[in-house]
Amino acid sequence: MSTPILATKLYVPLPRPKVVSRPRLIAQLNEGLHGKLTLISAPAGFGKTTLVSEWLATLGAGSPLGRAWLSLDEGDSDPTRFLAYLIAALQTITANLGEGVLAALHSPQPPSIEAMLTTLLNEIATSPNDFILVLDDYHTLDAGSPLSAVDQALAFLLDHLPPQMHLVISTREDPQLPLSRLRARGQMTELRATDLRFTPAEAAGFLNQVMGLNLSAAEVTALETRTEGWIAALQLAALSMRGRKDVAQFVKDFTGDNRYIVDYLLEEVLRRQPERLRNFLLQTSVLDRLSGPLCDAVTAQNDSVALLDALERGNLFVVPLDDNRHWFRYHHLFADMLAAHALQEQPAQVPLLHQRASAWYAANGLPADAIRHALAAQDFARAADLVELAWPAMDGRFQAATWLGWARALPDELVRTRPVLSTAYAWALLNGGELEAAEARLRDAEQGLESAAAPANGAEMVVVDEVQFRTLPASLATARAYQAQARGDVSGSIQYGRRALDLLPAHDHLRRGPAAALLSLAHWANGDLEEAHRMLADAMANFQKTGNLNFAISGTYGLADIRITQGRLREAVKTYTQVLQFVLAQGEPLLRGTADLYWGLSELYHEQGDTDAATQHLLHSEALGEQAALPNSMHRFYRIQARFKQAQGDLAGALDLLDKAERDYHRTPVPDVRPLAAWKARVRVAEGRVREALRWVQEAGLSVDDEPSYLREFEHITLARVLLAEYGRNPSGPTSHEAMRGAMRLLDRLLQAAEAGGRMGSVIEIRVLQALAHQAQGQDTPALVALQHALGLAEPEGYVRIFVDEGLPVARLLSAAAAQGMMPDYTGKLLAAFATPEAETLPRPGGTQNKADLPLASPAQLLIEPLSARELEILQLIAQGLSNGEIGARLFLALSTVKGHNQNIFAKLQVQSRTEAIARARELGLL
Repeated sequence: MSTPILATKLYVPLPRPKVVSRPRLIAQLNEGLHGKLTLISAPAGFGKTTLVSEWLATLGAGSPLGRAWLSLDEGDSDPTRFLAYLIAALQTITANLGEGVLAALHSPQPPSIEAMLTTLLNEIATSPNDFILVLDDYHTLDAGSPLSAVDQALAFLLDHLPPQMHLVISTREDPQLPLSRLRARGQMTELRATDLRFTPAEAAGFLNQVMGLNLSAAEVTALETRTEGWIAALQLAALSMRGRKDVAQFVKDFTGDNRYIVDYLLEEVLRRQPERLRNFLLQTSVLDRLSGPLCDAVTAQNDSVALLDALERGNLFVVPLDDNRHWFRYHHLFADMLAAHALQEQPAQVPLLHQRASAWYAANGLPADAIRHALAAQDFARAADLVELAWPAMDGRFQAATWLGWARALPDELVRTRPVLSTAYAWALLNGGELEAAEARLRDAEQGLESAAAPANGAEMVVVDEVQFRTLPASLATARAYQAQARGDVSGSIQYGRRALDLLPAHDHLRRGPAAALLSLAHWANGDLEEAHRMLADAMANFQKTGNLNFAISGTYGLADIRITQGRLREAVKTYTQVLQFVLAQGEPLLRGTADLYWGLSELYHEQGDTDAATQHLLHSEALGEQAALPNSMHRFYRIQARFKQAQGDLAGALDLLDKAERDYHRTPVPDVRPLAAWKARVRVAEGRVREALRWVQEAGLSVDDEPSYLREFEHITLARVLLAEYGRNPSGPTSHEAMRGAMRLLDRLLQAAEAGGRMGSVIEIRVLQALAHQAQGQDTPALVALQHALGLAEPEGYVRIFVDEGLPVARLLSAAAAQGMMPDYTGKLLAAFATPEAETLPRPGGTQNKADLPLASPAQLLIEPLSARELEILQLIAQGLSNGEIGARLFLALSTVKGHNQNIFAKLQVQSRTEAIARARELGLL
């Protein structure tokens, strides 16, 4: 970030020496300080910036109210850049505010904007003083976009705005913010064009006092009426009238709509300027900001400082941007008109002007502006050079989206001749999840390398960044491994990953790290867990050797998850704990991925039944915020939260969190071995919504006859759960036995595959489901045998929730196992973990069991598929004696819908009539 440019953005415009007093507007602005937002929205030329600067000046230097200013332009549409400037503006009030966020922003793996805003807002909330933040020219951000990333960030800021802070937005068009909500709550003050227009009195003061004219009241009224109080038009008119003897005739001839008036006046203003100054205005119209050296470079002259001074003194629409008068800008309306006239009068010269600006910006270390002007000049070769050179730094700052916008503006035929640029283009697309779009760019780069100096289109290969070119084959192979793995092509990922490692020297740990990590992920997806663990550990060690600690800890989740799949919970805990100790030893700021470590430990402690530790670690991760999490990892956090909600019986909350996880999930090379859709199907089974779970089975293309595989093992186990629930709906139904047979056959095959692959975590779950299947069929002995196998594997690792989450059926089995002396210490621990009051009546180890010992279960526990809320409502109306038609009328349901609910209720209660349903419901305490 260039210091001169930054200074201009944070500069509060000085009030003009002679201004029109506007007490009515100043009073409105003062009154608006009680709310969150002041919105000043009007077309160009209505004096928005001038009004705000005058208002701030009226507050006085002795006011305790702090003031910060940020002038925006289209380059600030990048949320990372916007947040950096926002913090810089706030630091003009409170030094060091947001320093931690700035450090995170420039880290190799910055947090999400929302997470960093949360941290910033927490810091602001501790500020002892109130302050105003002005965002000027907000309309320049992502013009034409329906909802920009900055809009979303600002909406989040407004939703959580601390009381110390008041936001002022000056814009030509309404931003995409929750204005209606703020308006309804009385939290917003609005000033619009109708408010900002000069009144006749204000127009008179402006024309006669500020602009030095001597117009009659009638002439002022005529101009004010014809311009409708539009300040810019009045200013243009006043400039045109200076030195005229026929002012009355000018006012009389001043007619027409605004567009034609403006065109006429601009021509009048330009025509009256000296040729030298007129040319300067047109030539520098291509610039957003003006300085002497920059204007000298663009105009090929050496007197720009003097000309800028003359423009300011002549009040010719230049606005100073710093106290030293080194940087200026044209009034936006004036700049737009100058640019239009430059294109009309000097169309051939405009590209040359942009080229000169690009060269100056590049020489002064401002690549973004250099690229923008090169593109405006349609000097695509120069732009491609600059874009190629900018990639490494921007990729390191996670600004791929901005970079991609530039790359997309380049002609395809030009990109194809540049293998380094094509490869960077492909990586930018891969980072954004555009796997298919990256394919063409990868092919271009590969063909460019193959044809070397004679690409297929006949043009010579162009390389600007020689450093990147030397390792291009390895970079391409790594990109191919990424793409293949994200697409599910495991064998292709392995092939490309090995090729990348073969191309890189053993000492190049930085570049070998990603390739080795991708290769380990391919082995993981293939079910080769030990090799995957070894390779991933090596890759993380290589990252640590290069000092890239963020990457060094990024694979911890994978290492631990592999151990969890293998049923080695204690090793998984050790993995997370050791890395967490290492991270904490590094001090502040915490590395990206620290929150992930707390999540992982929380889930493991939850499984082991240590509720206090699980809760503590989850709360700690929430306190750290998203900025301490790895990119694209929040879906795991939401999934873990969903598990906790489900364990607490809040199934609706669990589904909401899983929906949130799905929205956050993006395709990456990390194997998706437990798809979120399967998790949702499990929750629906727990809710009793078996039909919805069955629809998921069909959509996922699952069958009991599928060949077992590691990647789909979780889904197939979920399928078995759905089939068992289908059997439980109506054990005597015509399809129930088929469902049970399918589930039993599938579980047997899954068990064999999981045991062969060393996936003992899956084996334990499968054994528990086999026990439940036998129990549902009244087969007590095989049920206990299956349970005993599960207990034997689970006890050394401290599993708890894998049994407890199955509810009362497993509690009954554990009670029976305890009565037979089966692993008494462990079964006692598990029985004690059941949170239901009924579990307290279950026999403990060493006791005897009879029917009196069996607990009275709650309805949700005795019913394999609980009644939904709607079904319970209809059951209540049935008990009241209402007919189906009366129930439909009461609940606004069709008769066929009521009958369908009745059938579901009868099936779940295992009854055949209304009378039996009422009796059964009363037995269960449902009525």
